[in-house]
Amino acid sequence: MKIIATLSLLTGLASIQPAAATEYIHRELLANTLPGAQCETAAAAKASALKPYTLERFSKKFCQSQGYGWHLEKVENSGNSVCTPCADKNGLQKCFQQDVVVSCKRIKPGTVGMLPGKG
Repeated sequence: MKIIATLSLLTGLASIQPAAATEYIHRELLANTLPGAQCETAAAAKASALKPYTLERFSKKFCQSQGYGWHLEKVENSGNSVCTPCADKNGLQKCFQQDVVVSCKRIKPGTVGMLPGKG
C-alpha cells in the first residue's frame, strides 16, 4: 500500500509544470517635477527639489499616469535643477527638476500573474 501511495505521489509531482517567469513591458519617461510651495534661498530651494522623497513621489506619479498597472522601477537620472525667482520676495526662489528620466514597468498581458488560476 505504501509503494502505491509513493508511486502515485511521484507521478503527481512529475506532472507539475514549472512556472514560467513573469514578463514585463518596460518604458522610460522624461518629465519635470513641480516647484516647491515655498520661496527659499537658492541653495535651500535646490536642495528641496533634489530631496529623494520629492523625486520618488513625482516619479511614481509619472509612471502611474501611463495607465493601470504601471509602476516605478527606478529613477535613471534626476535631471537638472531649474530655479525661478519669486515675484513678491527679493532673493528667494522656487526650484524644480527638469528632464527627470524614470524607468517604468508593467506586467505583460497574458503572462504569469495576470490570469487568475493559471500559471
